[in-house]
Amino acid sequence: MEELVEEAAQVVSNLGVLSLLPIAVIFVVSIITKRSLLGMFCGVVTGCIIVAASTAAPFTGVFFEYLQGTLGNGDYQWLTTVVLLFGIMIALFEESGAITEFGRWASKFIKSKRQALVGTFLFGLIVFVDDYLSNLAVGATMRKITDKHKIPRTQLAYIVLIMAGPISQLIPISSWTAAYVTIFEEQGVLYNGSAMTAFLRSIPFIFYAWVVLIVCLLQILGVLPKLGMIKRDSKRAEEKGELFPLGGAAISDSDIEREIQKTQEEEAAKGGKKAYPFNFLIPILVTVVVTLLNEVDILMGAFWGTICALILYIVERKLTFYKSMDACFHGVLNMGYCLILFVLAFTVNAINEVTGMPGFVIACVEPILSGSLLPLTVFVVCAAYGYFTGACWDLAMIIMPIVVPLALAIGIDPIIAGRRFFRVPSLAMCSAPTAMV
Repeated sequence: MEELVEEAAQVVSNLGVLSLLPIAVIFVVSIITKRSLLGMFCGVVTGCIIVAASTAAPFTGVFFEYLQGTLGNGDYQWLTTVVLLFGIMIALFEESGAITEFGRWASKFIKSKRQALVGTFLFGLIVFVDDYLSNLAVGATMRKITDKHKIPRTQLAYIVLIMAGPISQLIPISSWTAAYVTIFEEQGVLYNGSAMTAFLRSIPFIFYAWVVLIVCLLQILGVLPKLGMIKRDSKRAEEKGELFPLGGAAISDSDIEREIQKTQEEEAAKGGKKAYPFNFLIPILVTVVVTLLNEVDILMGAFWGTICALILYIVERKLTFYKSMDACFHGVLNMGYCLILFVLAFTVNAINEVTGMPGFVIACVEPILSGSLLPLTVFVVCAAYGYFTGACWDLAMIIMPIVVPLALAIGIDPIIAGRRFFRVPSLAMCSAPTAMV
């Protein structure tokens, strides 16, 4: 890799606007196909072709050397380990029924429509480990309760999605935090020598996440009125008992009856056993405490939280040893998308460094872009990408290597510039389809 970097550096001055081609390919392909992995792969291939042509090296040699360099990157390995541990923890929660049991316990305290809405909000607040887990757990658990109180699925989907992305960003013990800290570390964005501390400093400036959470809560409490589709569907739910949106998937009364029957069968299978929250809360608490005791080391927290869940469910006989191992395996598979995305994103960044793309952008933009306009520009570009593709992880790893050097060149704090980016995952999450509820 070092030989490629040195050789390409000698011709980088001749690339000019050509250095922007890999990023342009990623944006165009991702927006057109709505498949961010395909866009990232096409960007990697494009970058490798450029480097190969510039250095007169074979394409396959360049391609595999970059991939090997990424797989040997310490930051990539740390991020992969953390995400895999969270994936295993999530799979253990699902397979053991810990989240469903927590939902059954919480439902005993819900007696009204407003309590059902507040309960959904609070449940989303507790499930902060990962946005995937939040969407899956909160949607699947609370829809039976909200259906009972004639709350339309559109309003449930709104709350579930609002609570998934923003909470994973604002509570610094999540898979999102692991990704952000890795990006900060890669780009040298440190505070007192720590990327985690730098990330913690950015949390108060994630305005979009804070605002949407506050707006959601005020709408639940009735301080803010219902608008648009939620208002229309709430009226239909009250008057006709129709919970699903017009123009959505056609769901017949027989489908609803089958779902109710399935729920009753599940409850009967439990033998009337009492539901307790501890099987879910204890591993989460261990994760948080260990993380804080180890100077906000998410890796240690995720590791011991996963070990705690594994031991707890085997001792309580909620899972056999073999079923727990199967759950761990499925947890790894569930994170396959993220792992492939990380490889491609790290590879694209390495290619951009070789081709001198950040330096070219700085040279073109620095004379015309002031410090006050940079955060706005970052937000607009990222928001457009997030809205049209619904993707977030890849955007984080592409945009930050450009924004950080540009912010330093202009003379502003990169955390202040990058804070606009951290709004975008919330926007993309809130723009995503709501089929899961």
